[in-house]
Formats: sequence, C-alpha cells, structure tokens
Amino acid sequence: MSTCRQLLTQRLLLAFEKARITPPEGIPITVAQASDTRFGDYQSNAAMVAAKALKTNPRQLAATLVENLDVSDLCDTPEIAGPGFLNFRLSKPALAKTIGLLLEDDRNGVSEVDQARRIVIDFSAPNVAKPMHVGHIRSTFIGDSLARIARFVGHQVITDNHVGDWGTQFGMILHGFKTLLDHDALAKDPIHELVRVYRAVNALTKADESILETCKLELVKLQKGDAENLEIWKRCVKLTLDQLNEVYDRLGIHFDHYLGESFYNEALAPLVDDLLEKGIARISDGAACIFSDETQSPNHDPFKTQRDGEWTDAPCIVRKSDGGFLYATTDLATIDFRVREWKADEIWYVVGAPQQLHFRQLFAASTRRGQATRMEHIAFGSILGPDGKMFKTRSGESVGLIEVIDEAVERARVIVDERDLEESAKDQIAEIIGIAAVKYAELSQHRMTDYKFSWEKMLSFQGNTAPYLINAYVRIRGIFRKLGDAAPTLDAECEITEEAERALAVKLRQFGEVVHDVLEQDFRPSLLAQYLYELADTFHGFYESCPVLRSEGTVRNTRLVLCEVTSKILKQGLDLLGIKTTERM
Repeated sequence: MSTCRQLLTQRLLLAFEKARITPPEGIPITVAQASDTRFGDYQSNAAMVAAKALKTNPRQLAATLVENLDVSDLCDTPEIAGPGFLNFRLSKPALAKTIGLLLEDDRNGVSEVDQARRIVIDFSAPNVAKPMHVGHIRSTFIGDSLARIARFVGHQVITDNHVGDWGTQFGMILHGFKTLLDHDALAKDPIHELVRVYRAVNALTKADESILETCKLELVKLQKGDAENLEIWKRCVKLTLDQLNEVYDRLGIHFDHYLGESFYNEALAPLVDDLLEKGIARISDGAACIFSDETQSPNHDPFKTQRDGEWTDAPCIVRKSDGGFLYATTDLATIDFRVREWKADEIWYVVGAPQQLHFRQLFAASTRRGQATRMEHIAFGSILGPDGKMFKTRSGESVGLIEVIDEAVERARVIVDERDLEESAKDQIAEIIGIAAVKYAELSQHRMTDYKFSWEKMLSFQGNTAPYLINAYVRIRGIFRKLGDAAPTLDAECEITEEAERALAVKLRQFGEVVHDVLEQDFRPSLLAQYLYELADTFHGFYESCPVLRSEGTVRNTRLVLCEVTSKILKQGLDLLGIKTTERM
C-alpha cells in the first residue's frame, strides 16, 4: 500500500509535468507530514523552492500547480498558505476507504523496500567473564529495534554479537581460575564468580608485581595455544554465553551469530602484512600505523588532530611495537569476513558516541583498501542517574543490566498487585510491563541525547511511557472482550463523519511512513516511539468523544474498525521496538 506522502508527491510531480514546468535539477519536490495539523495533514514547499530557482512568483506557481493537481480521490482541494505553501487535508471518504484496507492488511500499510539490502548489524557486544551493565542498554535495545524494522521492511538482516572474548584481562582470569576459584560459586553464578576472581587478582597485582608477571605469562601461554589455558578460556566463554543467552531470551533478543574477537586471531598478522605491502600502513617507532593519505582537508581527515593550533598526525595503530594487535586490527579483519563470507551490502555498528574517531578511521581505512560496502556508526549518548551524573552504584560501579530488569519487574509487580487480575497472571504481566518500561524509556529518546534514568517516569501510566501505550492496547481489547460472542464481523465499508474519527484515521494512515522514516532519517527508533505515543493519545481522544458500543449501524462498524486497526498498529509498532503487549492489565 502506497503511503499518502508517496501518492501526494507523485501527484505533485505530475502537476509540474501537466503545467509544463520542469523542476530545476537538484530541487527536491517532496511532501511532508504537516508540522501544524490546524492547517492540514500534509504540506509542501515545492512551489517556493522551485520558484526561487525559476525566478518566478512562488504563490503564482503554487496556484498553477493546484490547477493542475488531481488529488480529489485523496484529499480536499489543496490550500495555498503564506508565500506559497501547499497544504493538503485528507478527505473523510478517502480515509474511510483506507481504514477498510488497513483492517485486512497484515502489514498495516507498511510497504517493503524496492531494493532489499544485505545488512549486518553489530550491537550489544558484552565481554566474556563480565556481566552486562546499564551501559549495554542503549546498544542492545537500539540494535535489536533497528534489526526488527529492517527485516520488516524487507532487508536481509544478519545480527552479529561481536563479543569481547580475548584480551589482556584473560591473563588475570586464568591465574585466578587456577588459584582462587570457588567451584561451587562458579556453578551457581558463573559471571559473578569470574568477576570476583578477576577483581581479586587485579588487586593482588597492584600489591605484588610478580603476580602481574605471572598473569602476563598465563596470557602468552593462552595465545600460544597451551592446552590447559585454552580449555579454561573455552569454559569461561561457554559459561558467559550461556548466562548471557538467558538474559537475551528474557529480553526477547536474538542474534544470528556470536563471532567474538578470538574468531579473527589468525587473520590479523596477514592483514597487517597486506596493509604494509600496499602502502596503506607504514612502520613508525616500531609500530604499524595507518596515516593520512593527505587527500582530505585536515578538519575532515580522521588521521589528523589539532594541537596548539597546528594540525598533526593522529595515526591508527594496527600493530604495536611489541607485536600485539589492537581493536582496529580486529575490526578491519571483521569487515573482511562480513564482506567476503556474508556478502554484506551494509554494516551498521550500534556503538556509543565516544568511539566516533575509531569508526571514522576504520571506515576511511576500509575505503582505502577498496571496500565498497556502506558502513554506518549508529552512535548514542549516555544514561545518567537521577543526579545527572553517569548512572553508577553507590560504590561507583556500573549498574548491572539484570539488576535493572529485576527491579523494573519488581516495581511493576507492585502496580499489577493493585489491579483486579488472576494471581496466576500477575507475574507474567509484571514481567512484560517491567521490561517494556525499561526498553521504551530508552527507545523513546533521541539516540544522541543523554537522559536521566527515572523509575517513576518510566513506570507511569501517564505520558510517553510503555505502560501508557500498553494500557491503550488493553483498553481496546477490552472493548472486544465486552462484546464477547456478540462481536460482529467487521465490515471494510466505513463512513467517517466525526472529526475525532478523522484524526485517528489520519494517524493510522501514517504508520507506513513512520516505519520507513526510522531507517531513512538517521536510524532513530524514537520516531516510531513518538508516533505510537501520538497514536495512543489520539485514540484516547477518539474514545472519549465517540461512543463505540453505544453506537449503531455503519457508525458502530466504523468505530469498531478504527479500534481494531489501532490495536493492530499499536501491537505491531511495539513489537518493532522489541516490546511485548498483554491483553489484560
């Protein structure tokens, strides 16, 4: 089903053609949702931007376009506002027809893309032997939502959890595993025990330098393939992934692959040799580095930085002087694999904003190596505590993700206990509401915004929250429960008469636009979250002013269709955000 925005844009282009006016090259002829619905549902400044380039009167051009514009099947006669804005107001008959179509449309008006892409999405990326913490919320939930939306619109999506399963910390974990491990504690809570062991050894190394040397030797043995250390490492990885998968299952998140850093070890040395051979990297103070190729201005060059008013080199190190490799080396090898084995057209990295320079250098190096795959760093800001500072425990440590989820569910259970529900259903509903509240609190934010974590706000049944949206869905399903066996078969033939009906129909019609906008307008799930909030708000306005069950005939059928389509879109939209719904609350 084509969206109103697409149809109006096509008709506007036809109006230019019919009027024998050629839009200047490079001038976008577009229609957008109106910023102020008092003046219409859609608007276009095409006449103004075209008139400027054509050096003609914009209002006169707008009038000419309206004369040649055939949109009678979509909207009322377009209005010209100000210096030449075109305002479109969808007609009630057109909306009535659309609502009937949406009733029978499993995709709720969301079309598939014309050209599907194979997209690898890299997100979450916890570390082995460490618990997921609040810092993983943004990557995990944003990445999952983008993957769901990209799949829904027709792209082939591969999700890869690039787990940190290699590195210097394993020397300490290996030593601790052999000398300090509590096997009973490991069986009960593997990650907690591995963290305890790591912290204990780390403290010992600061007091005794010989222990640090022992840890380094353990790491070297691992890197050389020592059987005992390799077995311990494999066990640590398995125990961590098993526990992580329990968390992901609870959150409803799935990954196609868990290819950690260790997967690429054998590719690192040949990669650096290739970079050196091709002149992309060179040796500097014993290290292999990628420097600027001097093709960009310094202020746009990721391999340049400004110090004391002077531009100087900021190389990307791919092999240290001691022969060790870095994240950049692994990431370049990872790109090679994703392009070669998965034939990726695009790779999206959902990683925090502090890593922007790393990815600018990574993408620039990949381009110089001849990689044509489109790469995106989908950055995000920080989650702050109520005091506006980084969200930490009282002892200064990162707040655990599972602790956040558990507390959200406990707080939701207190709210659910006040409801008239079967006792057997309360735990399940509290789980849905608690997890939904945390996810939505994240996804309703612009991804680059730092935001304060607030239990009171996220669990409120008022305002832009998950409980508010789910409650709207529950209220609609309650209407149909009241009908019971007397529920009629809904008829696609509708008739919209009231303004509240029209407002709800317009909002429902826009779902197909918003879903695509998430990916096309800077990868922002917050656009979908805001739409769902506005939809729920519009529905409540409709519900208060338009009696549903007390109405009759065509009016009753139309209002029931509006309710049904609203519940379908709320459920679908929340699912695209990774949020479950419940029929009762």
